[in-house]
Amino acid sequence: MAINKSKVAFGFIVAGSLTLIFGAISVIVGPTVISSQVVKNTVIDPKNDLTYTMWKDIPVPFFMSVYFFNVLNPAEILKGEKPMVEQRGPYVYRKQCQKENITFHPNGTVSYREYRQYHFEPSMSAGNESDVVTIPNMLVLGASVMMENLPYVLRLMMSATFKTFKEGAFLTKPVGELMWGYDSGLVDFLNQYLPGMIPTSGKFGLFSEFNNSNTGLFTVFTGKDDIRKVHRVDSWNGLTELPYWRTAQSNMINGTAGQMWPPFMTKESTLPFYSPDACRSMELVYQRPGEMYGIPLYRYVAPKTLFANGTDYAPNEGFCPCRQSGLLNVSTCRHNSPVFISHPHFFNADPVLLDYVQGLNPSEEKHGLFIDIHPQTGVPLNVSIRLQLNLYMKKVSGITETGKISDVVMPMIWFEENGYIDGPIVNTFRTNLVVLPTVLEYLQYILIGLGLATIIVATVVYHKVKAAQKEPVKGSHGLETKKKSISTSD
Repeated sequence: MAINKSKVAFGFIVAGSLTLIFGAISVIVGPTVISSQVVKNTVIDPKNDLTYTMWKDIPVPFFMSVYFFNVLNPAEILKGEKPMVEQRGPYVYRKQCQKENITFHPNGTVSYREYRQYHFEPSMSAGNESDVVTIPNMLVLGASVMMENLPYVLRLMMSATFKTFKEGAFLTKPVGELMWGYDSGLVDFLNQYLPGMIPTSGKFGLFSEFNNSNTGLFTVFTGKDDIRKVHRVDSWNGLTELPYWRTAQSNMINGTAGQMWPPFMTKESTLPFYSPDACRSMELVYQRPGEMYGIPLYRYVAPKTLFANGTDYAPNEGFCPCRQSGLLNVSTCRHNSPVFISHPHFFNADPVLLDYVQGLNPSEEKHGLFIDIHPQTGVPLNVSIRLQLNLYMKKVSGITETGKISDVVMPMIWFEENGYIDGPIVNTFRTNLVVLPTVLEYLQYILIGLGLATIIVATVVYHKVKAAQKEPVKGSHGLETKKKSISTSD
C-alpha cells in the first residue's frame, strides 16, 4: 500500500501547530499554574505538609551564640576612668522552638504560643558555662539610675541595702549563672519590699525569662482568604497595638512574627516583623540577590535608621527618650531599667559610643544582621539576627556603690540567633520550588521550538511532494510526441 506523503506531511504540520499552540498556552498559563501552587502550599494549613511543618516545628538547626564583654578594669571605672572590655565567647546554645495551643479561627486567623528551649553545645563553643566573667551588676547600677530622682534618704537606704547583701557595682560569676540565673538575697528582698521593680521572682539571670518560656499569644492570618496577609500578625496577647511607646506609629504591631513572610516578594518589598523581645515592630530592607544550594534568594538587612534617634530620624521620635543614634531605649518595657538594645559593638551607631568604651571593633560582616529569603515563597533560607544588650550607668549621689562612674552606655553581652535550611528539607524545597518550575519553564520553550521546527520541515516536505505530483512523467511526454509525428506523415 503506497504512503500518501502529502497527507503525512500535512499531518506533521497539524501536529507541529498543536505543539506550538500548547507551548504558547503553557507560556501564558504556566506562571499562573506555578503561582497557584505557591499560594496553595504557603497557606497555613495542616494539609500543606512541607510549609506547615516548617512553620509549626522549625525543623532546621537553630542556634544562639552569646558573647560576653568581660570588664578588665572595674576598679578604675569606679574612679571615673574609661571602661575596657574584652569579648569572650561564643557560648553556643541549640534553640528548639515549637508552637503549641494552635487554634484556627473562622475569620482566617490562627493563634498559638511558641515555646523555646536552649541547650548548651560545648563542641560549638569557645569555652564552658563554668567560665568566670565580670560584667556590670544590673541589680545595683540599674536600680541606682532608676532611683536617682527619688529623695536622698531613700537612696541612702538603698545603698545600705546593697551593702547588707554585699552587692557591688560589678559582678564576677560563671557564664551559666549569669545566663540562666543565680540565687540572690537582694532579689528576694526587692520582691518583698519593692514588688514589680525587677522582672523575676526567682533566680536572677540575663536570659532567665527565655528558657522554657513562650513569646506570648500570637494570632496571625493564615492567608486562606488573602495570600498577601499570610503570617501577618493580627494581635499579640490580645493587643492590636502596644502600650510602651509615645506615638501611635511606634506602637503599631506590623508585619509577621518574624519567621515567614508572604510570597511573591520583589526588590521593593520589605521585611516587617514584630519582636516581643525588642518590644516593637522592625523592618528590614532589600540589599542584594544571591543563591543558596541553587535556590535563588534576596538578602534583607537592617537600615541604618532602625535604631536611629528621633533627631536623626523623625519617625523614631516615638521610641524616645533617646540617647545617641544606634540605641533603642527599652526601659519602658523592662520595668524602667535603663537598658538599651543596639547592634553588636555599636555597629551603625553614633561613633561617640565607641569612644566611651575600649575594646570594640564593629564590622558589617561580624555584627550586621540579615535574613536571606526565597522571594517566591517568603520562606527564610538563612537567618542571622544579632543584637547587643547595654546598660546605662552613671554616678548617683547617695549610692556609694556607683563611685565616680562616668555616664556611659556599657555593653554587657551580644547574641546571635542564626539558622539555615539544611538536610533532606533542602532537597524537597529545591525540587518542589526550583527544579519543577524550571523544568516547566524550559518545557514551554522546547514545545514552542519543536512545534515551529516541525511546521517548517513538514511544510517544506508538503510543498515538495505537491510540486512533484504536478510535474508530468518524462517518458510519457516523449511517446506522445512520437505518435503525433507519425500521424502527420501519414
